[in-house]
Formats: sequence, structure tokens, C-alpha cells
Amino acid sequence: MTQYDYVVIGAGSAGCVVANRLTEDPETTVLLLEAGGPDTKPEIHLPLDWTKLWGTEVDWAYFTEAEPHLNGRKIYCARGKVLGGTSSINAMIYIRGNPHDYDRWQDLGNLGWSYQDVLPYFKKSENQQRGASQFHGVDGLLNVTNPLAPAVTSQKFVEAAIALGYEQNPDFNGAQQHGAGLYQLTIKDGKRQSTASAFLLPILNRPNLTVTTEALVTRLLFEGTRTVGVEYQHNGIIHQVRVNQEIILCAGAFDSPKLLMLSGIGPAEHLRSLGIPVVVDLPGVGKNLQDHLSVPVAHQSTQPLELAPTSNIAEAGLFLHSESNLETAPDLQFFSGPVLWAPPAYARSGSGFSSTVCLNHPQSRGSVSLRSASPQDSPLIQMNYLQSESDLQKLVAGVKIIRQLSQTDAFDEFRGEEVAPGADKKSDEALQAYVQEVCESIWHPVGTCKMGTDLFAVVDPQLRVRGVDGLRVVDASIMPIITTGNTNAPTIMIGEKAADLIKGSRRVPEHEYLTIGDRVTT
Repeated sequence: MTQYDYVVIGAGSAGCVVANRLTEDPETTVLLLEAGGPDTKPEIHLPLDWTKLWGTEVDWAYFTEAEPHLNGRKIYCARGKVLGGTSSINAMIYIRGNPHDYDRWQDLGNLGWSYQDVLPYFKKSENQQRGASQFHGVDGLLNVTNPLAPAVTSQKFVEAAIALGYEQNPDFNGAQQHGAGLYQLTIKDGKRQSTASAFLLPILNRPNLTVTTEALVTRLLFEGTRTVGVEYQHNGIIHQVRVNQEIILCAGAFDSPKLLMLSGIGPAEHLRSLGIPVVVDLPGVGKNLQDHLSVPVAHQSTQPLELAPTSNIAEAGLFLHSESNLETAPDLQFFSGPVLWAPPAYARSGSGFSSTVCLNHPQSRGSVSLRSASPQDSPLIQMNYLQSESDLQKLVAGVKIIRQLSQTDAFDEFRGEEVAPGADKKSDEALQAYVQEVCESIWHPVGTCKMGTDLFAVVDPQLRVRGVDGLRVVDASIMPIITTGNTNAPTIMIGEKAADLIKGSRRVPEHEYLTIGDRVTT
């Protein structure tokens, strides 16, 4: 049986990073397994075309079960099934989250995951167009750039926010997160830079790295509670490989818990009900599912609006504290772009501009479980969106804020009819019904293999799966609490930090002293 030092399962936002960093040592052999194919589809590399990838062969195209608080709707959640994972099909927005996010992780018992601990790993990845600073790095493999040609209405959105008293923020990843500005993007030379193009493509010639695409991992192999290998299907043939060191599971918030459960790690009663032998009874596997939910407000435009080829559509943004509590992370995030982004089809047809509100810190929690014992079946996803009344009320508040922004002088020369929600929806009751009828996932599922020290923790702060040896989870599923904003950059950071944990070394300063807003982090 073929042997490698490490097997990395999933060539996504974290997996490509881990594979790159581990193979920096020429004596370390790594097998990287990806269920999807190579990233050769042209639309992947054209920033404006990311919405054309929905439901194609590079998308797992998962749906939730009927959501009880959304009138029984099943909610679509795109997940990348291709080299680069979801970083190959997302909107390319680079948002790290808020310092409070990581300090909360540490407060929950995850030592080594405070903001001061993770900032060096963000900087390590980054090739920042704005140059090096206490917040940014320029020596990394991931290009982070300003938008090349933002639309006029995206700039008007920033003007509108300032007119309403919100601060202008030129850098959401700098000294503070709140305020309005244009999003930075993971684009290089006018093309998307996924983790595949940034971290994997440059090292494909390393003799100690083997990359196998269209390889569906069906189960982990154990000797007792020691993980010793993996089984995967490739070209209709079942293969098995052994590991000398560790297996690193980077399959994401849906498929990492799925593979753990298929392999006998998870809630014992659930596994036994499907005839799966229990290796370790871990009740937290698949629990703690969190996601960001969004709601649009769309207007027709009285003038033609154009999108540049390098546009990601969601060009401008705003982070705010709806309850004016600056001691916490902003609870609402907004996106704005020059498209008519209206339900039910969310088609980019007709001239218009739209803004969406996104709930940063949902109180609702969902779960992932197995539909059957077959690796070919999709996981059973129950998000429980809007289970919490406070989640609904905050999204309604966000819709009202977008309406205020849209009515400022900044939009006077562009504002046409409000097509969503529509001028007839004015009362709180009508807006609540609108939110329940049209809200959609913004595709940031996390938390299903959470890091921690409590009974429902799946991995420890070293990202080692509890109760077994030789197995770690390294992806967004380990987040105990979802970050404030888009989750791609935090997932890349997790990959960077995990690589050092795996290698047992630290290549970054142990402490950095930074002034964050009005507070000092040491």
C-alpha cells in the first residue's frame, strides 16, 4: 500500500495552504485529494463571471432541508467542487473578521487563537497592494488588491453612508472594521486568485507533492483509535493509502463532519442508526452550524450602469453596530453593487443597483448529519435560519438602513423604482414577512467541528480530533463562533496556522503590540 507522511483531504481554501506549507520541507511527502476536478473552467478565472458557476460541475450545489422559519423553503448553498474549493467560485472579497472574534475564541478556551496570535498568519499569506504595515504583509502568496474600476453607484453607496453619519473606512482589515468603503479582492492581473492559483499552482512540480483530483474520500482507516490511512474512489476504483504522520481533513463545514461520521466519529446513536461502527462517540460532530444570512433591497436605475470585467459585483460595503455598541464587533454587514439583485431569480438583467444586509452574528444554530451510510449521498443540512427572533429583527433593521441609504442625495440621479421589497412593504410585519420569504445564504457555513475544550468540541486548540490520534480538521468547520464578515480569509489563516502547528514550529513573533481603535492588544 502506498504511503505518504501526510494526506490532505480537500484542496480548498485551507487545504491548498496546508499542502504548500508542509511540502516546503523536501523530505515531507504529501498526498492532496480533491473530489472535484482541475480549475480549468474559464469562468473561474474571470472575476465578473462567478455567478455563472452556480449549479455547474464545479459546485456541490447543496440545499438545506425545509427551513421551518423560512416558510419551508430549502436554501441553496454553493460549495466549490474544484481545485481551490469555494475560493474558486466565491465573490473574492477579502475580509479577515474583527479582532473581537478571535479574542472570543481564546476566551472560550482556545489558547493561541487570540487576535494577536492570528494576525501574523494573515500577514504571512498576504501580498497587499497598499504595502506593508503593522496590519499588512507584502511577502505572501495571496494577492489582495483594491477594485480596479468600481461602478459609480458603488461609490455613491459610500457617499450615502457618510451622509448618514457613518465613518469612511479605507481599510476594513486595518485599525477598525466599522464604517463604509470599497472591498478589497483576491484578484491578480485582472483574474481571480483562488488558493489553487496562489498556493498550489506554483508548487505542482515539487516531487514530494502528489495531487489527485476527482478523488472522493469514502472513509478514514483506523487501527484502534489511530488514524492510519484513507480510502478513496478514483476513476471508479477504490484506493487505499497509509500515512506515516497525520491525516488533515480540509473538506469544509458540510463535508468534514460528513466524512468523520462515515468513518465512525460522531454522535454514537446517529451512527448506530445507520449501521456505522462507532470509533469515537463525539456528540459535537455536525453541531454548532452557523452561517451568514442576507436580504436585498433593489432599485431600478434611471441611467445605464456598467460592470467592469474585474468587478466582483458586490463592490462597496459597510459594517455597523446596530445597537451603537462599539465594544463589540459590528453586527451588520452590507454589500452594494450596480445590478438589479432582486428575488426570486436574482438575475442580473435590467439596469439597477442593489444593496444587501448580512447578519454577522446569528444566534440561530443548525446541524449537519448523514442522510445515509453512503459516501455518494449529500449530507443532511438543517440551518434553522431565523430560529432566533433577534436574528429576524436585526435583518429587518438592516433593510430599513438600506432604504435610508438609498434615499440620500447621493442616489438622486440614479434612483428609480424600488423593486424589492417594494414601496408597498412599509410596516414591520410586512418587512418581517419579506425577510422570511426572500432571505438567502451568503455561503459562509462554519462551526460543525468546533474547536474548544467543552463536551461538544470536536477538535482541541491544536486542531486534533478528540479521542483519536493522527487526525486534524483544518477548515472553517473548526470556528467556535462565526467571524464578522466573509469567511475565506479566516479559513486561509486557519490553514497557515495549522501548518505551523503540524510542523511543531513557530515562524512568527510570539507577541505583537497593536493599537486597535481605542484599545491596545498585547
